[in-house]
Amino acid sequence: MSSRILGATIVRILRQLLHDPRTIGMLVVVPVLLLALLRFMYDDQPAVFDRVALVMLGVFPFVIMFLVTSIAMLRERTNGTLERLLTTRLGKLDLLFGYGIAFGVAAAVQATVAAAMAHWLLGLDTAGSIWLVILIAVVNAVLGVALGLFCSAFARTEFQAVQFMPVVAVPQILLCGLFVGREQMAGWLKAISDVLPLSYAVEALQQVGANAEPTGTLWRDLGIVSGCVVVALVLAAATLRRRTA
Repeated sequence: MSSRILGATIVRILRQLLHDPRTIGMLVVVPVLLLALLRFMYDDQPAVFDRVALVMLGVFPFVIMFLVTSIAMLRERTNGTLERLLTTRLGKLDLLFGYGIAFGVAAAVQATVAAAMAHWLLGLDTAGSIWLVILIAVVNAVLGVALGLFCSAFARTEFQAVQFMPVVAVPQILLCGLFVGREQMAGWLKAISDVLPLSYAVEALQQVGANAEPTGTLWRDLGIVSGCVVVALVLAAATLRRRTA
């Protein structure tokens, strides 16, 4: 990778985001509205709200970034932008890591706004620091970006890109420990959960909710999720096509 080309790629993607108000609304406004809905749903159960909302602060960035990235990359291929870019000195890793870093910046804004609103306006209470919540949410968002880039290689239309959501994201949400504790699952379900990166992101958030100081489990889980991001980006580079046939 070239640092100059990587930087130019990041700037280009951020400019595209800034000129797309609908995407900005999805990134920043939608998570806050959904968290507010949760607050009303569990108005008389603050402990349940704390548990669910904390996990959702990690799940929302993952899901939204997966959708936005897979569709954005597909558009780059279908309109010929990707083919033109790859005829220049831009390498695949420059492009994919540029997407990861640019959307990571967007995720940092999203996570900061959502976490701040949840803590200071909606009454979310966690034992650990809000900054750890934001850090985990950003890493989770970049995971969504990496998986979205990888899955976009197998889609020919935006509808097909969206169809990867129930295949890639929904099983991870169901098995991450939000609805049923992972230790309470049947053995084969827990085995599947153990290889899904979202499970470790949720566990890291639960560690923040329960402990005033960062734990070894939290850092281990963050390391696992970060490793999955790198693997997904490398796989995305290996499967990236210049255009959609």
